Amino acid sequence: MPFTIYPAIDLKAGQVVRLAEGDMDRATVYAEDPAAQARAFDEAGARWLHVVDLDGAFAGEARNAAAVEAILAATSAKVQVGGGIRTLSAIERWFRLGVERVVIGTAALTDPGLVRTAASDHPGRIVVAVDARDGRVATRGWADVSDVPVADMGRRFEDAGVGALLFTDVGRDGLLSGVNIEATAELARAVKLPVIASGGLADLAEIRALRVKRGIEGVIAGRSLYDGRIELKAALDSAR
Repeated sequence: MPFTIYPAIDLKAGQVVRLAEGDMDRATVYAEDPAAQARAFDEAGARWLHVVDLDGAFAGEARNAAAVEAILAATSAKVQVGGGIRTLSAIERWFRLGVERVVIGTAALTDPGLVRTAASDHPGRIVVAVDARDGRVATRGWADVSDVPVADMGRRFEDAGVGALLFTDVGRDGLLSGVNIEATAELARAVKLPVIASGGLADLAEIRALRVKRGIEGVIAGRSLYDGRIELKAALDSAR
C-alpha cells in the first residue's frame, strides 16, 4: 500500500485556516481562496486533499459547502471531506458533488449505525475520525471528550467496510510539536483497518518514521506546509 501525504485545507468562514489544538479562537488565516490553495497543492503533485469544514464540525451541518465545491472544481486530486457530517443525506450529497471519501467523527460515536449503513452503501469510501485527548475519543469539533478509548472506537468498525481510521492527537494539532507516532502505531497494531496519522507533523523525518510503521497508510500535513517548514514536493518524495 503506498504511503499518502494528505495536504489539509481547513475551512472557517470560507477561508483557509489552521487552528491550534482545535481551538476556533486560535485560528490563523493562511489563504482567502480555498480553490487556489487546492490548485497549488495539485500542481505540486498531491494525489489527495484532506478538507475540513470547521464551522460545520461545531454546527453539525455543512457551513462551507461553497468553498468545498470550488475546491472540487479546481483540482484533479481526490478529496476527502469532513466536518459536521452526521446524516445519510449529507453523506450522499458530498458523494454526488464528487468527493471521493467522507470523514465521519462525532456521528461515529453517537450513531454508529450511520457509519455502518454508509460504509455498506459505499465500501472503502467512509473514513472514521478517531480524535483523541489523552487516549479518549473527542467529539463535536474536539470540544467534548468521551470515556471511549481510541482502540475500542476503531474496533467497532473493523467489519463495516470502512476505508480507514483517521487518528488525530488533538493536543498536538496545529502546534508543529510532532506527530504522536507511538500512539498512532499503537492504534494501527490494535485494529485491522488502515490508519491515517494527523496532528502536529513537523518535519520529513516523521514522514519517513510513519511510512515504515505497519498499518499506517498516510499522514495529514497542515501547518508545516503553510509555514514553509515542509515543502510538499519533498514530503511526497519522502513518502515514496
